Amino acid sequence: MADYLGDEILIAEYQISRGIDRVARQIASSRKNIVIDPPVILGVLNGAFMFTSELVRKLHIECYVDFCRVSSYPNGPDLKKQPQITCPPKIDVTGRDVYIVEDIVDTGETVECLKEFLAESGAARIYVVSLIKRESDTRSLIDFFGVAIGDEWVYGHGLDDNELRRNYRNIYKKNTDGR
Repeated sequence: MADYLGDEILIAEYQISRGIDRVARQIASSRKNIVIDPPVILGVLNGAFMFTSELVRKLHIECYVDFCRVSSYPNGPDLKKQPQITCPPKIDVTGRDVYIVEDIVDTGETVECLKEFLAESGAARIYVVSLIKRESDTRSLIDFFGVAIGDEWVYGHGLDDNELRRNYRNIYKKNTDGR
């Protein structure tokens, strides 16, 4: 797909695929000696839909798959508002390991909201899997990630640019110099 208005490809499709392969191997390897119910892979809509789909195909372990939706700005872009789960998972997570699958973790508020909800719902262990990790992020919120980037504004491969361009195969760096 051609670049959009001078935006450049930051992460090519093959690099994304390699990152997802690595994450799938790491998760599967970490579960080798675990003999409880299959884990729940919980994709966070809308951004993680592509990543979740590709990840579960490559996992090669038995797992439940579900999705949820969290509104970061339930009443508009007021940064004082806390995220709200607008569509909770349907699968019962009681006693099960849950892998929250995100496209990117920025503020961490969505992940924290989901972790609290899942813990209250009885999840055994909760892990965070993100397609993208920012190199500047020193928090320990993410357990598994596919690729690392700087602080660029990105879109494609599930990540949006004003709700558009999620379907792009590559991840693009948004041109923010006014062109």
